[in-house]
Amino acid sequence: MLDIQTYDARQGGNVLYKALAHPLAAEAVARLAQHLQERGRLAVYDPDGACAMLYALHPDVPAPRELYVHDVTLVGRETLGVAARALTGITRSEASVLLVAAFDADRILARIAHMVPAHIEVLTLDAARLPDGMLTNPRRYLDRLNFATNFAFFRDAGGLSTSLVTANYWQAYGATTVRLWLRLYDGAGHALATWEQAVPQGAAGIGIDSREVRERFGLPAFSGQLFVHAIGVAGHDVVKYALDTYGHDGNQSLSVTHDANAWPSDRYANLPAPRLDERVLLWVQNSHAAPIPPGAIQLDRMGRERPAALPFEVAPYASVAVDVAGLLPGLRWPAQIELRCGRHMVRPRYEVVRAGRTRIAHMNVERADLVPDSGIPTLASLLGRGYILPFPVLDPRNFRSIVQPAPMAPSQRTLPLRIDLFDAEGHKSGEHFLGCLPRDHDIALDLGTLAAPEGHAELVYDFRDGGEADGWMHALVRYEHVASGHVAETSFGAHIFNTAMTYRDEPQSYSGPPPGLSTRLFLKLGSGEKRSFSALIYPASAPWRPRSSTRLVLHDGEGEVVAERPIEIACCGSMMVWPHLVFGDALLQQAGPRGYVLIRDTTCRLFGYHGLMQDGGRVSLDHMFGF
Repeated sequence: MLDIQTYDARQGGNVLYKALAHPLAAEAVARLAQHLQERGRLAVYDPDGACAMLYALHPDVPAPRELYVHDVTLVGRETLGVAARALTGITRSEASVLLVAAFDADRILARIAHMVPAHIEVLTLDAARLPDGMLTNPRRYLDRLNFATNFAFFRDAGGLSTSLVTANYWQAYGATTVRLWLRLYDGAGHALATWEQAVPQGAAGIGIDSREVRERFGLPAFSGQLFVHAIGVAGHDVVKYALDTYGHDGNQSLSVTHDANAWPSDRYANLPAPRLDERVLLWVQNSHAAPIPPGAIQLDRMGRERPAALPFEVAPYASVAVDVAGLLPGLRWPAQIELRCGRHMVRPRYEVVRAGRTRIAHMNVERADLVPDSGIPTLASLLGRGYILPFPVLDPRNFRSIVQPAPMAPSQRTLPLRIDLFDAEGHKSGEHFLGCLPRDHDIALDLGTLAAPEGHAELVYDFRDGGEADGWMHALVRYEHVASGHVAETSFGAHIFNTAMTYRDEPQSYSGPPPGLSTRLFLKLGSGEKRSFSALIYPASAPWRPRSSTRLVLHDGEGEVVAERPIEIACCGSMMVWPHLVFGDALLQQAGPRGYVLIRDTTCRLFGYHGLMQDGGRVSLDHMFGF
């Protein structure tokens, strides 16, 4: 496992990780490593604990012969095979070059200048800084807004293309001039193209289509990844997006997923085993400039604890499609698969191939920091049903809605769960106790067997048979079109919704402290015969406002408001929103291909799913992103 720290649930992302993992930083560190190699005996001063991450991400940096620290409690501790020495001993150093493992190191250099022997060349990580023109805040290099980055699965091959869409949501937090720095990698990890894309001022729509990129740069077919760096941002240091995969030239595939979550994790879950008529491909996409060694990527049936390892190396930034049946032969749906990847990958994609169609979906992060919370079973008196995982039940005349709860932390050994069913007006139509499920369960429940009406369902904790909970409840939800066999699927986790009381940072806020009691969701527009839609849900852990006061605001590609319409959703109810029915085709044409709908509500938190639907059952669906 890579010795890196990437994300903390309370403090957020580790900026040092992003600073060292950026592709341009990796190129600079490679040049620095070559220089250090040529200079001979190396000493490293590690003032802030960056040394371990530097060497994990860049193993070509020569190993230090001397390691210095100023924290007395760290003296003598072994790092990189070297016992740390007291900084005061640097006066006797025999090194020819000293690397200070820190950015913005001028003050550090000034502090130790009188201690370093004159014959020693002194270098710092400032040699690996991005150019100032790529920094939102050049005065403080490790400002999180300097590294608003993410990866996206990106493909244009075999009759399949991808389209990344988002909006300039940073402008709502004060950003004035935003631009994107982009680098496209092919399947072998080679950089195919690097370019910048200006973002119009205001709440503009943003689109990057693989067919346009391929034509612009004259590229061969590719299946790889796109690195996105947003510069000049405010408010958010994560690049959020929706990603469509669509077929053309006779290929009927259609699916949608979303942003990759920019911080690698130890484990990911909710990878489905294939049905007899399916192939499930895991896309192993290396997020770093160092290769993934053989054996570092492992798959296991959830709860089995007998992982099977990928036997080959994955090159830097490479993308490899791994047929899960090759590592776990005979494993079939509804079994679940766990990925152990040692922090080499941001949240991965998987692909399901069936009947000439393919769909792309994402796995979710298994939280290594969680333990069972004995307080959750006691929340009912103040927080009602507490944690809720809402998801739509599509029209049962046309779709089968299938839900599969998924363990999402190594410590989760039981899942005590119930399903509550609601119609569109928020009337509870039934419930079903799933039981206290074991970690290795293989339950996938078709809600048609419960006579669930069109509307939505909610997974909630139910401790009648015991069990433990930690609030990180997840599920995979599939939607199968009855007539065509087309399938869409999504996965997400639970939150506490719409209560003035708070618990462990819930109800979650887009920015700032809880409770989060407002809505700002992005809904892309469709094109041609593919109509976009949103399944909006008004979940409530405890009684809240009887109806929402929701505004649908249609923007054009430049961010100008084209039209606005009000809607109301009943508490515990839902609504299918079709932009072409709400606004009409003429206004959608005025909005243009980069136009979008902002779903806004200042009175309650809505949860939404979005997708595209076409006559004949061609459909995509995933949960929406907010900002």
